[in-house]
Amino acid sequence: MVALISAFGLVLAVELPDKTLVATLVLTTRFRAWPVFAGVCAAFAVQCVIAVAFGSVLTLLPDVVLSLVVAAMFGLGAFMLLREGFSEADEAGDDASRSGPSPLSFLRSATASFGVLFAAEWGDASQLATASLAARIGNPVAVGVGAFSALVVVAGLAVFIGAKLRSRIRPKLIQRCAGFAFAGFATFALVQLAF
Repeated sequence: MVALISAFGLVLAVELPDKTLVATLVLTTRFRAWPVFAGVCAAFAVQCVIAVAFGSVLTLLPDVVLSLVVAAMFGLGAFMLLREGFSEADEAGDDASRSGPSPLSFLRSATASFGVLFAAEWGDASQLATASLAARIGNPVAVGVGAFSALVVVAGLAVFIGAKLRSRIRPKLIQRCAGFAFAGFATFALVQLAF
């Protein structure tokens, strides 16, 4: 029980102010809430299994490589968000295409959400914390369940906030803000290389 509570508390504290919350929030403004939540939770489940399985091995990655990969992922995300945010496409048409109940759109939204969060979590503080706890405590199942539970709480909060924002703020404005935020994350990852 100590391992589960330790993992939950640590991962929750690390993830609340993290890019994961921002990425999930942005995805919810782009797609319907349930597919985003499903995709994000699936990505978190896979990442928790990976973190627990490899234990402390993930912490041995060179900082330079890790920072470059993170910067590249956020740079690509910033480019895609800003390109879409500044495009001339009709926002009303975008909203209509997102609200349909088609299973294909659910699958597409869930898959996109899975991909974004799966990539964003590589080398993330929560993944490294989960791996470290699993190696130190020696109870990988409890650590994995605690970390996953914390990530689901953060995802639920982000999906709830994103769904509320989506109906009040133009999606293009959110995409632009998120694109600039992702560009900031990419810059921060590159700046870390200097230190």
